[in-house]
Amino acid sequence: MASEFWILKSRAGAVGSHSCQLPMTTQSSAQLASTETPLWFCLRAQPKHEHLAATALRRQLEIACFSPRVRFRKATRRGAVWFVEAMFPGYLFAEFVYSRQHRRVEHSPGIQGVVHFGEQVATLDSRTIATLREKTGEEEIVTFNPDIQVGQAVRIAEGPFQGLEAVVTRLLPAKERIRVLLDFLGRSLETELSTPKVLPLVSLRVR
Repeated sequence: MASEFWILKSRAGAVGSHSCQLPMTTQSSAQLASTETPLWFCLRAQPKHEHLAATALRRQLEIACFSPRVRFRKATRRGAVWFVEAMFPGYLFAEFVYSRQHRRVEHSPGIQGVVHFGEQVATLDSRTIATLREKTGEEEIVTFNPDIQVGQAVRIAEGPFQGLEAVVTRLLPAKERIRVLLDFLGRSLETELSTPKVLPLVSLRVR
């Protein structure tokens, strides 16, 4: 019988959007040893190698895996650059029969073990995985590219004002540009910028 409800939180909030929380339960290893029903488990993976670990599990053990990722823009010295990272750093999910496969899973490349608390093993409802899969699609990637609105704070990622913060004063959608107001050398300056050259500081939450 499942018990001890807990939540795994994603890193999505760090890229300027909603964080994603996955509800989980735990089941005793003794219970799992007596069932032949495949369940979804949370696996600890080598950081930065979650997607590769999932690929190895699929190829070597032919089990269903889910390793969602997030795609987002980030300011760098080269300007705004797209990054792809694990939605749940250090974790991925796999569906298998615990009694028959957990040892092989734990010894698969990039896997550091099945998440557990003593004798209690973390499991997920298949509906939770299905819901998140609908959002990520076949590529298992969610792209965070929030719309910019008037009054929103942004950081300029490219050009002579790179690194400065500004406030959007006007949208120019036909030209994919915006007008922003920024503080430069002690005075307020309004200028026009290409939309891809700015990054929202506070994104608008999608309900």
